[in-house]
Amino acid sequence: MKYSKEISNKLNELLIKNYDAEKGYLNAMDNVDSSTLKMFFKRRASERSEFAKELRTEILRYGEIPEDSGSFKGTVHRNWMSLKTLFSSNDEEAILEEAIRGEEKNLEEYKDILKDRTLPPSIDSILIKQKNAIQAAINTEKVHEELVS
Repeated sequence: MKYSKEISNKLNELLIKNYDAEKGYLNAMDNVDSSTLKMFFKRRASERSEFAKELRTEILRYGEIPEDSGSFKGTVHRNWMSLKTLFSSNDEEAILEEAIRGEEKNLEEYKDILKDRTLPPSIDSILIKQKNAIQAAINTEKVHEELVS
């Protein structure tokens, strides 16, 4: 299948979302006291870093230029999380809720790009694997949220 500029743009959008998610998880890790939650957020950040590497590799493989940092909206979201944390005095439940909200948004982005039937099989399989991992993270976060409540 032909790799189009449109596919490149969509992959770059996902790449930016993964940069943002990685930074968001690192921020969340710094704002919780629970060692279990710290480890959970650290694993999620590491996972998102790996997702970004996979996407960068695919973008480069098709001769396009990958983005190299997160988005303005991601920075705003992280700042909002930091501000919210200040006012809720490290409320771990609020931090988890924000993480879940961000992941659900990212999951929708993956679902949207996977609707594109012109994706090369290699990209399609990477995106499905990443989407499934995000869904699993959401499910795990919801379990953690119930435990924190």
